[in-house]
Amino acid sequence: MPIEILMPALSPTMEEGTLAKWLVKEGDEVQSGDVIAEIETDKATMEFEAVDEGIMGPLVVPEGTEGVQVNTVIALMLEEGEDASDVSAPAAAQPAAPAAPAEASAAPQAVPSSLAADGSRVFASPLARRIAADAQIDLSAVAGTGPRGRIVKKDVEAAIAGGTAQAAASAPAAAAASASPAAAPAPAVMAQSADAASVARMYEGRDYEEIPLDGMRKTIAARLTEAKQTIPHFYLRRDIRLDALLKFRADLNSQLESRGVKLSVNDFIIKACALALQAAPDANAVWAGDRMLKLKPSDVAVAVAIEGGLFTPVLKDAETKTLSTLSAEMKDLATRARDRKLAPHEYQGGSFAISNLGMFGIDNFDAVINPPHGAILAVGAGVKKPVVGKDGTLEAATVMSVTLSVDHRVIDGALGAELLKHIVDYLENPMSMLV
Repeated sequence: MPIEILMPALSPTMEEGTLAKWLVKEGDEVQSGDVIAEIETDKATMEFEAVDEGIMGPLVVPEGTEGVQVNTVIALMLEEGEDASDVSAPAAAQPAAPAAPAEASAAPQAVPSSLAADGSRVFASPLARRIAADAQIDLSAVAGTGPRGRIVKKDVEAAIAGGTAQAAASAPAAAAASASPAAAPAPAVMAQSADAASVARMYEGRDYEEIPLDGMRKTIAARLTEAKQTIPHFYLRRDIRLDALLKFRADLNSQLESRGVKLSVNDFIIKACALALQAAPDANAVWAGDRMLKLKPSDVAVAVAIEGGLFTPVLKDAETKTLSTLSAEMKDLATRARDRKLAPHEYQGGSFAISNLGMFGIDNFDAVINPPHGAILAVGAGVKKPVVGKDGTLEAATVMSVTLSVDHRVIDGALGAELLKHIVDYLENPMSMLV
């Protein structure tokens, strides 16, 4: 009996992916551990290794196929003594799983689960359509929380739990029986799916290029929309004098030059944030729906801009690492992030993030919290400014403006202020980071 090769879950939250490329063909001999395909998640391209050994049978899912659900059969592997002709028919039958929504939509009294009442398409995952068909739910009455408003499994389950199923099932009949104003909510429900078309109509006759959204941009849009809609942000701002840090950094770099180490200001910021989370341990926490998780290590995420989006690789146990170790690790993560070669565990997790736009000349800005983090530090450029010294005289100093965006569900104002004070103290007294 052939071995089924299933679409892997490359991260805890992955529901579907793109089978970007097959690295084997039918008839190839495969050993356990051989890389057989490249799978694209929302942010990265991952290599997929064979678990078993044998001869590759039919490749059920062609390369380039998007939206392949986790645990879907994507290929078959032949065991000893089997021939491809013996399994070709079952392999061809595997993709039939998504047919369930189509069969359900054939019921004469129901609105098709992939179409709204006016015939416009409702975007939903195959699993969501299947669940909706079984529960006789009109998907046009369900609000989607996936990328670009796509309806996913949890949206349908929420509709069932909230009683939307009964309301949705009766909606088509009510619309057919009466054209009264009570049926008016339908256009509002359809507004989301019609939004792209209505925006495009505004620019008819203008010269523009339509850019399809890739998985990363969809994920960024969905997560940041969720963040601004659901996280009660508040903001704390401080100016930090960098003169002592810049001198300390220059001295260290001159001593480390023979080892090929060159520390950046960002390396010091990472270390300062990691130590500050230890000094204010109640702020080292994340929001987990019905509870908070208070972390013991300082796992600090750092935003890295790449073409078409960004990654936030996580430097784990940052409070225990030397500045040179943090510098080397950050360079490696940033390089692989730009090549989209990070594994999910390298950019998921953490309790705190840093977004530094100082190198682009930005003086100050407010960053959006990346769920489930409790806070994010927005770092601006170091700028020469006149300041009042300790003796009351006016002097020039290099000043960096930072803004701490805080999730008020996790961190209250006084705690956020304490955390930011520790960050400022470490950066203005950099020698203390080595003690």
